[in-house]
Amino acid sequence: MVHVLTPGDHFSPRTGSAVPTIVDGLSRATPPHEPRPAVVVAAGTYPDRYTSAEVLEYAAARPRRADRWVDAGLARAGLPRLGARRALGAALAGQRGWEPAFVLAHNAPALVPLVDDRHAPVLYAHNQLLGTYSAAEAGRVLARAVVVVCVSDHLSEAVRSRLPRHLRSRVRTVRNGVDVEAFAVRRPPRGDALRVTYVGRVIPDKGVHVLLDAVARLGRADVEVTVVGRPGFAADAPLSPYERALRAQAAGLRGTVRFASFVARTDLPALLARADVVVVPSVWPEPFGLTALEGMAAGAAVVASDVGGLPEAVGDAGLLVPPDDAGAVAAALEALADDPALLDRTRAACAAHARANDWSVASARLRRVLGADVLDPTGGGP
Repeated sequence: MVHVLTPGDHFSPRTGSAVPTIVDGLSRATPPHEPRPAVVVAAGTYPDRYTSAEVLEYAAARPRRADRWVDAGLARAGLPRLGARRALGAALAGQRGWEPAFVLAHNAPALVPLVDDRHAPVLYAHNQLLGTYSAAEAGRVLARAVVVVCVSDHLSEAVRSRLPRHLRSRVRTVRNGVDVEAFAVRRPPRGDALRVTYVGRVIPDKGVHVLLDAVARLGRADVEVTVVGRPGFAADAPLSPYERALRAQAAGLRGTVRFASFVARTDLPALLARADVVVVPSVWPEPFGLTALEGMAAGAAVVASDVGGLPEAVGDAGLLVPPDDAGAVAAALEALADDPALLDRTRAACAAHARANDWSVASARLRRVLGADVLDPTGGGP
């Protein structure tokens, strides 16, 4: 398998981006009898890279400011998006030297028609990528995709709705997994307070304000919240207006909320192990919600919004609450704070759910979906 990341994305534990994490997880779970996967990344991205796959570097095309607008006009006219093709074509510059392979285009529909006929192109969708595509354009761009992989049934349905009828049967779900061993670090003893953690981008869609509103409703000194993250993946970026408003609100909550910054992937297991509860309060339909599964693997109880792909990530183990409902989040946290037996049962169920959904499960599912031996991708179909 050859995984192609979008230009500029890093295949490194230094970033918190979900896509490299997923590619690393799938690559590490490759069965020993199969060839080592490769990952195509742009030169100049973080040099400390995951070791799970062979790295194929390429010289990225220089971005042009007008590409986005020109591509939008070309798409409306029913023509190829030349800016996207130029950027993505650079990633495939070496494909004639690759052994025949499944080429997995992560979040890059426009890369699919650029894969030569020695390989089997696969669109791997981590988000709804076809919002600006008409059904006709999606049909042209994805005509050669042997499979369109989506990370949840929720996303699969959304992607199918943008495809012409004859391509809808190619959409398959491969839910994300989790590195159970990496997250099974030693947990500190339970303290007097309920330790609640949020990890992720600090933007309105992620619902951090809902969590803070829930804490304000509780008004309890024995519920302590740590918010870990920034709007992007840079610890030194200036505070956004949204972050400043959250920190001002937290200042009035009697010291029960503290803000940490972005952390590297390698630091995440120890951080989550200190949490009794991990809250994923998204107000938008998350395609999956990898943090929920990682919190479970770390032994925390998970409270998550019942929206998008989060119910698939949480399964029957965690507590689901309506999105954008601070009262429901407060009630869930209060129940866990007041009932140690409930907290223990929920934590145990979450840990078991994570163990049943490690990356080996996701990797096996991907191979079943591709429907062919990776050594002979032309021999099978979707």
